[in-house]
Amino acid sequence: MEYMTLKAWHLVAVISWYAGLLYLPRIFVYHTENKDNAEAAKIFETMERKLYKFIMTPAMVLSWFFGLLMLHQNPDLLFDGFTFFHIKLTAVIILTFYHFSLEYYRKQLLEKNFKHSGKFFRIYNEIPTVLLFVIIFTVVLKPF
Repeated sequence: MEYMTLKAWHLVAVISWYAGLLYLPRIFVYHTENKDNAEAAKIFETMERKLYKFIMTPAMVLSWFFGLLMLHQNPDLLFDGFTFFHIKLTAVIILTFYHFSLEYYRKQLLEKNFKHSGKFFRIYNEIPTVLLFVIIFTVVLKPF
């Protein structure tokens, strides 16, 4: 597949993944703030499960898949010393761990184990935003 076609698919997958990364913690906020409302909790649990399982995780897998295919076509990015690519890759790895941490929190909420407040999830929700700035500015400006 042509490099630019891979890049287009990669961007579609990343945007889809990011939509979930930014939205799921917001649902956690509403879930924790409505923990005593069984009907609302059930709705939030369904939303969380579907978003994570059917949108976010496939989008993450596709983001990695198309990203690795692009890297396969341009392997010098890995071996040309410390470059913008290494910063981006590190940020994406952190983002992937963040993704899996959301599943951990989702399962806690599903088990009615509310260890964190809505405020915690509001702050936790800023992590992908910070990583987005790192990734975009590093890839576009290529400072290294």
